[in-house]
Amino acid sequence: MTSDVRPQRPRAGVLAAQHLEDLIATGRLAGDPAVQPAQVQPASVDLRLGAVGYRVQASFLPGERATVRERLEELRMHELDLTRPCVLEKGCVYIVPLAESLDLPETLAGKANPKSTTGRLDIFTRLIVDRGTEFDVVPAGYRGPLYVEIVPRTFSVLVSQGTKLNQLRLVLGAPDSNDAVLDELHEREGLVFADGGTDAAGRDAARISGGLWIGVDLRGPDGADLVGHRARAHAPLIDLSRLAHYDPREFWEPIPRPGRGRLILNPDDFYILVSRERVRVPPRYAAEMVPYEPAIGEFRVHYAGFFDPGFGHGAHAPTGTRAVLEVRSHEVPFVLEDGQVVGRLRYERLLEEPTKLYGADIGSSYGTQTLRLAKQFR
Repeated sequence: MTSDVRPQRPRAGVLAAQHLEDLIATGRLAGDPAVQPAQVQPASVDLRLGAVGYRVQASFLPGERATVRERLEELRMHELDLTRPCVLEKGCVYIVPLAESLDLPETLAGKANPKSTTGRLDIFTRLIVDRGTEFDVVPAGYRGPLYVEIVPRTFSVLVSQGTKLNQLRLVLGAPDSNDAVLDELHEREGLVFADGGTDAAGRDAARISGGLWIGVDLRGPDGADLVGHRARAHAPLIDLSRLAHYDPREFWEPIPRPGRGRLILNPDDFYILVSRERVRVPPRYAAEMVPYEPAIGEFRVHYAGFFDPGFGHGAHAPTGTRAVLEVRSHEVPFVLEDGQVVGRLRYERLLEEPTKLYGADIGSSYGTQTLRLAKQFR
């Protein structure tokens, strides 16, 4: 006997594409100009730069008693007209009001991260809200404008009004993402696949503890002689609107497979590496890379932390997809060994399966990646 009772939606979870579209339709997530359908991803919305920006003396948080505008009056150095292409110089700090604004109910909060391309170009971005005390956090019930702090770390870049550098997820409550849930999910769906394997890795190989841990590949992904790229110190300007345009040799130094399976990171150099494992994000889940783990070394991994539902899933990637790692060592040289654990993915349940999934069907850029540079490079 079948039941006519529909399954209840979880009481907590990340909002899927259809929920974001509902918020746009009701004005809870607004834009000037209006938010476009292409901005809505499976579990996030891309945010656009507004018409003006500001070079500021230093990074800041407004604190509980001030708006971002009030702090800008104290710290701004000059104004940028983003209605035409404008250079953001390496090492400088900029604040840009975003085209989007929020009018959230008390039940919804948000968190932001750089987009994948932003991270691969070493553009450090953080969302700021009025009276905010944390970067990249939108408190529950927030009503007001959104701003982004931008610091190009390695390359000077050309941007303009409408450029999309960061993305926003909205969350109802506190989605459960404990290890027992991940164990069961890996058993049922397969979250990680060993290099070269067609079956999901076993429980021990999956390394689930406070999330799904991943290691770095220094043997060469799929037998390749190249294991990564290191950014050149003095490179030309990058126009973010130009796709498949630039010769990577002008910007990156290739890193051949090291003979002893180890790589010494130079302090403050920027590296593009790749994970040993191929990972999967099932349709009912979203994932986020934890960007910094003091316990595993003096380096930061993966500035762009969101992995959408459908990443490494489906016909285009039946056995997972590698995670590209943006790595920077701090303070001292640091030795990375092949297979060394470098970060972890934290999974969160969605309220519902999204109406669209990550992949070629929605124009996703990195669905079948291995060692992949940003889409501006040939």
